[in-house]
Amino acid sequence: MKIRIKFKKYGTMKFIGHLDVMRYFQKAIRRSDVEICYSGGFSPHQIMSFAAPLGVGITSNGEYVDIEVSGTEDSRTMINRLNQVMSEGFEIISFRELPDTAGNAMSIVAAADYTVAFRPGYEPKDMSVEEWFGGLLAFYEQPEVVVTKKTKRGQAELDIKPLIYDLRLTRGEDGNTALFMKISTGSSSNLKPELVLDAYYGHLGQERTAFAFLVQREEVYADLGDTDQKEKGNHTFIPLEELGQEIL
Repeated sequence: MKIRIKFKKYGTMKFIGHLDVMRYFQKAIRRSDVEICYSGGFSPHQIMSFAAPLGVGITSNGEYVDIEVSGTEDSRTMINRLNQVMSEGFEIISFRELPDTAGNAMSIVAAADYTVAFRPGYEPKDMSVEEWFGGLLAFYEQPEVVVTKKTKRGQAELDIKPLIYDLRLTRGEDGNTALFMKISTGSSSNLKPELVLDAYYGHLGQERTAFAFLVQREEVYADLGDTDQKEKGNHTFIPLEELGQEIL
């Protein structure tokens, strides 16, 4: 049975890297007596697959890990059981069964939502936060935004405009003005929020100040559109959570 778990990562746990998060969940799964399946061979390991890794320093309301189990209780019971062994900074928010044909979380990720806000004390000195983000939105209204991106083979020029699906002002959890972005995420085309900001800073002839922004991932999506639709920029995004169903 395939299971998709959705969880939050917040507080000081944002400083824990992806590999440590993986090891933490392996231990939490054992402590909560989840009937997880193991691989074969001389070195069996838990069958577990995380969606897009989260960068260090970023909080999230929508992280995912897929596991395979030999048996399970209902979703509410499993959520409670897992949360009883979770440290502060992690919270399980859903536990859903996937169809047998479902691809694992890592392979189907296509986009993610982020909220970006200025860290208190790092706001622009010569204009309001609304004006600064407004300038960024105006910058991204141009037909293309070409940046130099580091690759495994060196550097390459990339137009990031087609990789940004939504960009607008919003309100952060503290009620202050923030920037919402839905951007391409995954193994094929992965755009980081920092690059969206850096392109605008480059336009201004400035460099982004370290630690100036608070970044939070809100949700991760699969794209159910066919190849022709995607090539035309028509996407059918659905949260990874909705591809599973509650266990009653």
